[in-house]
Amino acid sequence: MNSDKKYIQAENRFMKAAIEEAFEGIRNGHGGPFGCVIVRDGEVVGRGHNRVLINTDSTAHGEIEAIRDAGRRLKTHDLTGCELYTTGEPCPMCLYAILWANIDRVYYGCTIGDNAEIGFRDEKFDKLSGGRDALKENLICIDREACLQLFREYKKMDHKIY
Repeated sequence: MNSDKKYIQAENRFMKAAIEEAFEGIRNGHGGPFGCVIVRDGEVVGRGHNRVLINTDSTAHGEIEAIRDAGRRLKTHDLTGCELYTTGEPCPMCLYAILWANIDRVYYGCTIGDNAEIGFRDEKFDKLSGGRDALKENLICIDREACLQLFREYKKMDHKIY
């Protein structure tokens, strides 16, 4: 994966930053291919990637890590006025954390179904929470092909399924 970032072309600059964040994590064996940035007024105010394996923490998803980072940087728990960009559609835990943080909009690359294709079980938990139909206007899919390329690279790698 030495040339990995060079051929993945996201149209949105913030999704590109989320993809780069994900690559950092998977290159270092931190967890799955989930990177995230939080943006306020056109500036990145939080970053995170999946750190489940490196932190031995099942809650260390990219979105949660980015929310924690943004809160520290902005010195607030209230992220009203922020948008979140993530390589994979948020799982229910992350989705509810996003709502608690008052993040206005979520842009994601790969879908919950795409997450399942690389071994993640988000759909199982989504069914328990009743789905996400009520939030469709706040969840917007962008740069899916670029994020699918990231997922394909991850799938080729030797990695732990969790």
